[in-house]
Amino acid sequence: MKAIRRFTVRPLLPEPLRPLGDLARNLRWSWHAETRDLFQSVDPERWAASGKDPVRLLGGVRAERLTALAGDRRFLRRLTAAVDELHDYVTGDRWYQTQDASLRLPAAIAYFSPEFGITAALPQYSGGLGILAGDHLKAASDLGVPLIGVGLLYRHGYFRQSLTRDGWQQEHYPVLDPNELPLTLLEEDEDTPAQVSLALPGGRRLRARIWLAQVGRVPLLLLDSDVEENDLRERGVTDRLYGGGSEHRLLQEMLLGIGGVRAVRTYCRLTGHAPPEVFHTNEGHAGFLGLERIAELCDEGLDFDSGLEAVRAGTVFTTHTPVPAGIDRFDRELVTRHFGPGAELPRMDVGRILGLGMETYPGGEPNLFNMAVMGLRLAQRANGVSLLHGQVSREMFAGLWPGFDPAEVPITSVTNGVHAPTWVAPEVLRLGARRVGVQRTEDALSVGGSDRWDSVADIPDQDIWDLRRDLREQLVHEVRARLRASWRQRGAGTAELGWIDGVLDPDVLTIGFARRVPSYKRLTLMLRDRDRLMDLLLHPERPVQIVVAGKAHPADDGGKRLVQELVRFADDPRVRHRVVFLPDYGMAMAQKLYPGCDIWLNNPLRPLEACGTSGMKAALNGCLNLSVLDGWWDEWFRPDFGWAIPTADGAGTDPDRRDDIEAAALYDLLEQRVTPRFYERGRQGLPDRWIEMVRQTLTLLGPKVLAGRMVREYVERLYVPAAQAHRALDPDTASELAAWKARVRSAWHAVTVDHVETSAATPTAELGSTLSLRVRLRLGDLAPDDVEVQAVSGRVDTEDRITDATTVPLKPTSGPDLEGSWIYEGPLSLDRTGPYGYTVRILPDHPLLASGAELGLVAGPSEELAEGAGVLMR
Repeated sequence: MKAIRRFTVRPLLPEPLRPLGDLARNLRWSWHAETRDLFQSVDPERWAASGKDPVRLLGGVRAERLTALAGDRRFLRRLTAAVDELHDYVTGDRWYQTQDASLRLPAAIAYFSPEFGITAALPQYSGGLGILAGDHLKAASDLGVPLIGVGLLYRHGYFRQSLTRDGWQQEHYPVLDPNELPLTLLEEDEDTPAQVSLALPGGRRLRARIWLAQVGRVPLLLLDSDVEENDLRERGVTDRLYGGGSEHRLLQEMLLGIGGVRAVRTYCRLTGHAPPEVFHTNEGHAGFLGLERIAELCDEGLDFDSGLEAVRAGTVFTTHTPVPAGIDRFDRELVTRHFGPGAELPRMDVGRILGLGMETYPGGEPNLFNMAVMGLRLAQRANGVSLLHGQVSREMFAGLWPGFDPAEVPITSVTNGVHAPTWVAPEVLRLGARRVGVQRTEDALSVGGSDRWDSVADIPDQDIWDLRRDLREQLVHEVRARLRASWRQRGAGTAELGWIDGVLDPDVLTIGFARRVPSYKRLTLMLRDRDRLMDLLLHPERPVQIVVAGKAHPADDGGKRLVQELVRFADDPRVRHRVVFLPDYGMAMAQKLYPGCDIWLNNPLRPLEACGTSGMKAALNGCLNLSVLDGWWDEWFRPDFGWAIPTADGAGTDPDRRDDIEAAALYDLLEQRVTPRFYERGRQGLPDRWIEMVRQTLTLLGPKVLAGRMVREYVERLYVPAAQAHRALDPDTASELAAWKARVRSAWHAVTVDHVETSAATPTAELGSTLSLRVRLRLGDLAPDDVEVQAVSGRVDTEDRITDATTVPLKPTSGPDLEGSWIYEGPLSLDRTGPYGYTVRILPDHPLLASGAELGLVAGPSEELAEGAGVLMR
């Protein structure tokens, strides 16, 4: 019999235990071991059954047990200590509060993301983007950075994955009740929930409540459209993460961006929180936040262009996408219908809105509205998420800055990091605390610093090897339990599953591979030569075992076929004790998988992995990486602590041939280098060289892969400059800058380089010599203060393209003459040998520009002029 209405009955805790509710509602428990231990002691069996979720735990504890705890003085002392410690954590000074006051750090930063992976108890994530966003918030909390997170609350979250008997992925969407999650409803008063509202075509409205998840010191605002005031269609806007068609996704992203800004304003009004000076757009999904902020300024009297300049100054945009196909793009007519008169932001010209996102550049689709393009046009500062991804992004978006080489495109990089207290196994923490001290261990994980990680050298080899064996054994038990549950879902009876008791061996080299399953991540590369793989799995002296997990997107049948292919191989009775596929990959599984593996395998098609943080989490637990040189591994790989899979990404290699070559390289590494090192033993019966690689992984990679390092970089390199630029653009200054840009753009057609000459008499010159450069140019209606004239020099390739360029500003020495010409001069230092060349260019210049490429305008010599001068020392 089905209920006609559902209620959530909250537990009534005895007065002495009321602080347990406060601890449960602050998600710091998800990375604070002492608080989790406290909840476990309430009822160990229910703690395990609740999925280690304090809210579910407290909702199921028997009244007599609560009464007993209320009189247990030892438990109450522990509870008081936990509450006091959380209070100190939330209110005390941390890294951010100890920075030099002269930096004028931003009072607050709003961080927008479509998903957040904080804990399995709040399933609002699908993969790496969400986990990264969650780790960003946690690290910001640990460092005291005043972030406000903004996202959506999906009533079905992301799907749960199971398998059919023949290994086909099936999706399930359990309904999530916010009242059963660690959330608090933001209210105007005791009986009135706070709401935001968006106008839709046809006079309809999209309303959303605001739920608050407290992530340590950081509030996370989650917008929920499932409210009674909405029609059925609007109630479903926040139904599923990355679900629905184009219009559904557009409405989600409008609610996230526009509604998210309104939610931030509401939260700050109700709580007194400082309003954000910087807005950080984590991927293009939240890009509409810039439109709402422009609209706010227009309501205060600014015109669109002035509002755009003010908004850009304080906006940071992070792209996580290495391929154009991964970006949300909407049809022009769909966007037009949802903006302008009769819809949202009616006071803004829809043509100006479209101009921010349309692909109006060579190679673009002129009728498509691109969310990443809008994100870049609305942000003065942008970054990729690894050094290599920054380079890929500059090349991918170079069309937005015509006339500039990809290396000059103003997209930098901040390599991702992971939140160590979330991902490091408790056993690793205990070993560190026992051998190098509790405070030193905690500082290493949160603050970072190589000096703190150097103490790993003090841990004896035997302790490291015993730890690795213990973690491997725990993973074996976890895998068997999950595999048994999976086979029961697939329809197997208990009598069929006796073989599972022999799956995996705690003394066998264990390889992990777990991630989303798009084709470029190549889940099945390991199956390329099945006979060779089986020889590795079943080797009589040096066997390997592999644990695989991952979800394919519900609409990606190709990805589902890859999952099925892997599952069918793992079902083979000959190898099923050595290779397993675990369905429903998520945070809870990952926290067991990373520590328990000896090798973390990653074999994407280079350079399609933006960063790939799973290998970072594994490394923090002493797991070695075996990976293609892509994402973060390309940046930080050293043979001291892992292996690089050679790639065959040269021109002319077809995909099948490339996969064959790279799979063979993977097998070679495993056969010839990885397994021998794991199984060889030194004088003490230990794999000395393997243990040393584990030690080097922790010592050298540990401080680099931390989310704390990442957030500090965002603060120092992006948030502080953005806050300073935001403060500089008061309404008058913003108007002046907008007018200056308009004037420069309208006059730029008349800016030319007419003649270039040097003091060089021959096509060769001596290293270290300095030439005099003289340039005649025209500025039209512009003045020298409006431009910078540069000499650009460096080595040249066979096509005379300058590489590794150096720029030197030239100065005006005379002009304008009767023809409007100016003479600019300056030195040209020849500091490199070999083929060397130079050119001259003119860029717009203004003190408030973040880079010379900001306007996308450049003037240089004509082709005829360039052919006559510019190459030296051939």
